[in-house]
This record gives sequence, C-alpha cells and structure tokens, in this order.
Amino acid sequence: MDSRITKGIKNWIIYLGILSASSLLLDAKQIGSGEEFNWLTQAERFFEMKDPSVRRVALGALLMGISCGLIGSFVVTRRLSLFGDTLSHAVLPGVAIGFIWAGEKDNFSLMIGAGLAGFAGVCCISLLRKFTKIHQDSSLGIVLSAFYAIGICLLTRIQKIGYSNQSGLDSFIFGQVSALSSDDLIGLLIALGFIGIFIVLNFRQLLATGFDPQFSKSIGIPNDFLQFGLWVLIAFCVISSLQLVGVILVSAMLVIPAATASLFSKRMKEYLLLSSLLGAGAGLGGTFLSFLGKNLPAGPIIVLVSSSIFFLILFLRPEKGVLFRWLNARSVQSRIAIENMLKTAFQIVEQNGFEDNEISSLEIMKRRGLSRAEVEKEIENLAHSGLATKNLSSNPAANLPPQTVLTLTPKGWEYACRIVRNHRLWELYLTDEAHYEPDHVHDDAEKIEHVLGEETVRQIERLLKNPKTDPHGKLIPSITDIHQGSLSRST
Repeated sequence: MDSRITKGIKNWIIYLGILSASSLLLDAKQIGSGEEFNWLTQAERFFEMKDPSVRRVALGALLMGISCGLIGSFVVTRRLSLFGDTLSHAVLPGVAIGFIWAGEKDNFSLMIGAGLAGFAGVCCISLLRKFTKIHQDSSLGIVLSAFYAIGICLLTRIQKIGYSNQSGLDSFIFGQVSALSSDDLIGLLIALGFIGIFIVLNFRQLLATGFDPQFSKSIGIPNDFLQFGLWVLIAFCVISSLQLVGVILVSAMLVIPAATASLFSKRMKEYLLLSSLLGAGAGLGGTFLSFLGKNLPAGPIIVLVSSSIFFLILFLRPEKGVLFRWLNARSVQSRIAIENMLKTAFQIVEQNGFEDNEISSLEIMKRRGLSRAEVEKEIENLAHSGLATKNLSSNPAANLPPQTVLTLTPKGWEYACRIVRNHRLWELYLTDEAHYEPDHVHDDAEKIEHVLGEETVRQIERLLKNPKTDPHGKLIPSITDIHQGSLSRST
C-alpha cells in the first residue's frame, strides 16, 4: 500500500475511534432484555443462540460486516474514505423526511427516505465534480456538512412538533441493535447480494480502473459508470447498516476492516476475502461483548473491536509490525554501537603500533567523546558478546583513578578488522571511482560500513585491485590480515 494511503488510514482510524468512544456516553443501545445476569450466563445464552433477538442481531452484524468489508476494500484502495463518511451523514435528512412522510417510525419509509437522501448526496457530489473546479475532498466536505446540518434541523423540528411516536428516532444516529427487525435483515441481505453480484461481474474492470484509470479508459472500460456504481453500492451498504451502528459510525466499518486487511494482503481476491472476514468478526465480536457486558452499546463496541483488531495486527504482525520494527531498530542500533566501539579499539591499537593490545577506558573516552558511564556500558556490552575481556587497572604513581582495561578477543579483533576494512575500502572507492575529495568521504563511510555485505566488499576489492591503504595512507586490513590477527590472539 502507498505510504500516503497508510497515513490517511491511521488518521481516519484515530478519528473514528474518538467518535466511537464518545458515543459510548450517548444514547446508543445495548443488546439484551435488561435483566440481571452474570457474564457466564450471558455468554452461554449468546452461544446457544436460543433467543430470537440474539440470532437476529448476530446475523445482522455478520451480514453488515461482510458487506462493509467487501465494499470497504474499494473504499480504501480508491481513497474514498471521506466519501463513505459523507454518505453516512447525508442519509440523516432522509431518515427525518421518511418519518415526517409516514407520520410514524416505519422502517420501510425511513429506509426509502435514507435511500433518496443518499442518492441525492451522490448526485450532488457527481455534479460538483463534473461542473466545477472544486476538488473532490472539498465537494465531499460541503455535501457532508450541508446534509448533516439539514438532518439535525429536521430532527430538532420533529422533537419540537411533538410526535407521539418519535421515540427511538435518534437510534439512526448512534444505532440500536435491540430494535433490529426482520425487514432490516432483508435490507442487509439485499445490499450484500447487490455488492457481491456487482463485484463478481465487474471484478477485472474494477481492478483496471482502480489501479490505472487512464489505461482502462483507453481500452473502453466505462470508468464513470463503474465509479457511480460503487457510489450507489456504498450508499446501499450505509443505509442498510444504520440500525446497527448509526450514521456517525457506519463509515468506520467501511474503512477499518479493509485497512486491517491491507496490512497482509497483496492480491485483490485475498484482500476482499480477508476484509469481509474481519468485518464479520468485528460485527460478531462487538455484539457478543455488548450482550455480555452491562451498559455497552453495540454500535460503538463493534467499531472499537474492529479498531482493536487493527491496532493489534499493526503492532504484532510478523516482520513488519510496529513492535517488530522497533525491536529490529533497537537491535540494529545495538549492533552499530558495538561496531563503532570495535573500530575505536582497532584505531587505538593501530595508533600504538599494534604493540599493546590493552585499551584503557580513558583512551576510549578521549577518542569518542563519551562519558565514563557510557564507555563502561559499551565495554560491558562487548564483554557480554564475547568480543572482549575486561579487567580493572590502577596507576597510583600517576595519581589516576582505577580504569577499566579492554582487550579484544580473537573474535572481537576479527570483527573490528572487518569494520575498519569496510570503512576504508569505501573511502577509497569514493575517491577513485566517484571522484570525491578525500576529506569528504569519512561521513559517508561511517554510514555504509555497517551495511556492506561480504560479497559487496569482495567486489570492491577486485575493482580496486586489492588495495593496501586508504586515501589517507592508513592500512586496509585484508582477509589474510584479519585471519592472521585473529590467530595471533588465540595463541
């Protein structure tokens, strides 16, 4: 995935997580009869699925998760996250108009109104995109804020007029799974059917238009038709999911499962499958926790479960997870610190004409500009790695405090010679082949010495005809020198 997509996904998940957490404090509804049970009894009731309301809610959450996961894959890959959020807010005035038209809280009328409002929102976005120079993100923001403001005004008007049966109307804002009906399940099933059929029939065309719109247009694929079809399906998915998670949080289910799947999948078919499974898992997990706990609204809990799965995978996935990258970075930093210490030890021994193998902590402090505590810590790391031995030496005649004296082991000496060889060979390569000035090569060699592989070093040696000295006239340890030095310290 593109780094900009990944960054945008993270920002959206943080935003949606804040929304879901805040809605916990509002009038969202949990599953269950409101009777007092302990959590073991509640868990048993849920898994037995004997309660019709539990079966209905579990099936609805499953259908919603699959639908949102499938269509959300295209929302994420095509960077339509804000479009999904816009549509979820745009249907609110349709809900209010449907209530006013029917004069009561009739699910069919509310869904018809939401559908018309969603279609109107899609048309407004399409018209703004086609007939103005306003960027898509700006047009989405305009439609989102305008439609949502209209919806709030209409709901406020309904409350002031005082309809006798207006209670529960605000459930479309935050979701109310306890009011999920058979008609809602039929709507979810129809939305899933349309989404599945559209994706199966247009899979290759959707791939082409998503990854290379110019090429797909040049070979006759109707880009605008497919884009409009996706918009309509997103609207269907949003409308059918309103009763479960509400207009505020439904966009989260379009983004988070697909974003989680993008951390693993590289092929679109795998991506669609994993995204739908993650959506279904979040839906079932959220409904279970809502049923299990007390005063836990299902809609926000579903979103929080989905967010938790995302962050868990983001941190713990093998090799590319945040935790593994952090541990790897720590390991690399530790290795570089050891290699810098070994290089310093070699330079001190070299300065003494290779006659004295003992290196005092004071010499290391002077050469590297480190404090005594830092040097002692690095010496301890070398000793712990088996690259050096240490002992305490004192010089009362010179009136000096006791110092730690370091002696490289054969393994440590060989390692030090390799690092010095990498550094000086690279300096010579830059001066001879890249025509750097000799006084400009040190900083670059300081970085590259830690990443040069043995095969690359051999190629550089052959290219430079096995040089003996670097641009500053200092010895470049050869393979023979390294092994001889190692052997001399083992005898």
